[in-house]
Formats: sequence, C-alpha cells, structure tokens
Amino acid sequence: MSVTDEPRKPFGLWSGVGMVIANMVGIGVFLSFGFMAQSLPPGPLLLAWVIGAVLALSGAYAYAEVARLVPRSGGEYRYLSELLHPSLGYLAGWASLLVGFSAPIAADALGADLYLRAVFPGLPAFTVGAVDLRLIPVVLVVGLTAVHAFGLHLSTRAQNVLVAVKVMLVLGFVFFGLAVGTLAWPTWSPPKTPEGFALVKEVVGSLFWIAFTFSGWNAAVYASEEFENPSRTVPRAMLIGCGSVGVLYLVLNYVFAANLTPAESAVVFSNQPVTVGHALMNRLVGGGLASVMSLIIVLAFISAMSAMILIGPRVYAAMAKDGFLPKAFAGTDGKPPMLSVALQGAIALLLVYTQSLKEVLSNVGAILVLFAGLTVAGLFRAKARGTDVKPTALVAAGLYCVSAVFMLWTGFNDKPRLLAGVAAAAVLGLIAWALTRRTKAEVKVA
Repeated sequence: MSVTDEPRKPFGLWSGVGMVIANMVGIGVFLSFGFMAQSLPPGPLLLAWVIGAVLALSGAYAYAEVARLVPRSGGEYRYLSELLHPSLGYLAGWASLLVGFSAPIAADALGADLYLRAVFPGLPAFTVGAVDLRLIPVVLVVGLTAVHAFGLHLSTRAQNVLVAVKVMLVLGFVFFGLAVGTLAWPTWSPPKTPEGFALVKEVVGSLFWIAFTFSGWNAAVYASEEFENPSRTVPRAMLIGCGSVGVLYLVLNYVFAANLTPAESAVVFSNQPVTVGHALMNRLVGGGLASVMSLIIVLAFISAMSAMILIGPRVYAAMAKDGFLPKAFAGTDGKPPMLSVALQGAIALLLVYTQSLKEVLSNVGAILVLFAGLTVAGLFRAKARGTDVKPTALVAAGLYCVSAVFMLWTGFNDKPRLLAGVAAAAVLGLIAWALTRRTKAEVKVA
C-alpha cells in the first residue's frame, strides 16, 4: 500500500482541540469562585486565575515538546516508558485505567444524575427497596461506551457534536453575563481579609483548586497515533485548547467577581446541587432560568465523560501491544479498541455502584498531578541523553514541575494516609511490573 493509499486518520486539529476543551471545561470553574471569594479580595483572586492559566500553559507547552519527541498513543504510559523508565510507564498505565479515566467517568455520571434531578425534580428514584439502582448514571456510561466502541467515525462525530453544543452554551452563558450584568470593578471584601504574607499564602493555596479546574489540557496525547501528522497536530491542539479555556476562565471569573458578593457565592457550600452559575442567574434574572445553568452543567458532565471514554482505552491498547495486557485489548488498526473500551466502562460501572460522588473524586487529582509532573521531568532526562529539546520547553517543564511538587506536598501533607496508600500501591505495581516483565522474557525464550 502506498503512502497515498493509507487510510485517513480519524482526528484532525479541531478534533484534538475539542478533546482538550471537553476534558477541561467542567463543573470545577462554576464552583471554585465560591470557595476562593471567602478569603481572597477581587484583585488577588483574579491574579490567582492568571497564574493558574500560566502554569497550565506551561504544562501544555512542555507536553507539546514531549508529544513532538514521542508521537505515539498512550499518554503518560508511553512517555514515561520511553523518557524515564518502563516501570514508571507501567504504573502510569494502571493509574490511568483505575484512577485517571474510570473514576472521573463514574464521577461525571453521578454528577450528571444529581444536576439532572435539579432540573427535573419529578424524576423517579429508580430504587428497589432501599437500594438505589443509579439507573441514569448506568445508562450514560453504557450508552457512551457503546458509541465509542463501535466505529471511529460515529465516535468522532458524537464527540465533536457534544463539544460544539457545550461550547456554545457556555459561551452563551458568558455573553449573557457580560451583556446583562455589570462590568464595573468589584469593590466587595471577603469575610476574612488576609494581609501581607497571609494573603500571598492564600493566593498560592488557591492554585491547588485552580490546577484541577485546568486539568485535561493533555487529553489529545492519549490518541496521538490516530491524528494526522501527530508530531505537529497534537501539540497545536493542546496549546490552542488550553489557551482558549484559559481566556474563557478569566472572563467567566471576572463576570462572577463583578456581579456576585462572597455571601451570594457561598451557595456552593450548601448540600444542594447549586453552583456560582446558579447564583449569577438568580442575581441577574431571578430563579426561573436557573435550570438553564443545571442543563449546562449536565452537558458538561456528559461531554467530559464522552471525551474520557474515547481517549482512555488508547492507553490500555498501547499496554496490550507491549504485552502488559492480553493482546485482544490492543484492538485492530482503524477501529476502536473495543475490549479496552468495554473494560474501562465495566470499571466505571463498578465505581458507580460502590462509591459516592465525593468518594470517587477524592484523591484522584494528586495521582494525576504526580504522573504529569514526572512526564514533563522526562524532558530533562532526554536533554541529558543528547536529544534536541527546545530550551523554552525546558523552562516550561521546570515551572510546571515546581508547581506540581508544591501541589503534591500540599495534598500529601494534609493527608498522610493518602501518601501511605500511594506508596503501597506503587510498591505493589512495581512488583507486578517485574513479574510481568519476567513472564514476557520467559515466553520469548520458549
């Protein structure tokens, strides 16, 4: 088959940008302002979002260089295996399966159910006795898994449509706030107004929340080999997607700051499914249109689920090709890795039935930051080996690594049990890697 006869890859630049946006824009940005406004004045609060955007773009720029050097699917599994050590790639692959994708898919399904019931309070409970069947989350997981398991064209089109609708709704919400609300500089003060070093500490501490709100900027790297000209397209998709979301977040938080007081934004602390977006709608037009905000949130959950169900199985397929999972999970070129998609869906369903939304979300971020930090640190190893690495990418990698170390220190310092659990899981994972590697070697000898 000649080069011109090769089948066209399913993903282009804008599909990649859509993956990034779908993974990044979620409920986090509609909650974070409510938390931050309780301890930060408007200026430092908005400055924190600028810093967060710079850090996210630093990570995206460093990943863009990694994607240029290693234009293959698999994300952190592939990058860590080639840049640092195969054992770290193995750990990252299993973390992707159990934590990186399956857990957020389950969390988004549970969140969509929660906000859908806020729009339609008359929805039946779907219970048998005292047992909650969680039917709506199950239908979402099974339905989207089926869409992404059968045919790349259907999968790509469905994802592009979901992203387009979500972006239009979110932009419509932003333009509505700009048109109807005030644009004057906010003059409110938080209930607790820190000064001096205490204020700096609050700004730095808020970056932990902001970083998780920006997470997802690396979405396109997991399916690199399915892009046209991946060494060029994937980096551009990450940078365009991350930059666009950064601008959106800054504008959105200014709208919140200009139109809401800390007391009004404190609705996020209630036990009801209410976001700062709901508070803004109530302030500008009354509660009648608050359900529109809930629908936007539901769509954000579903779009993020779709993106993760699409890209996650590419990691497991790469592991299968390398012999760390049964070969059947590798799938066939030109088709979705059906068994990998089904495996991820099954784990997500297990989490839907065994965990609450809070439990699923807890501790996921620290694991993702850990492997992302190790990945960009791989650029320094590549440079030491004589690989041509852009100096600007090394600066970006250094900046991201520093922020990752701070976030991990903050997270593990507050949760020593989490650190012990991660360490124990890492030891078990390394033992499993050594056994798998030994088994592969014995098979080759035989």
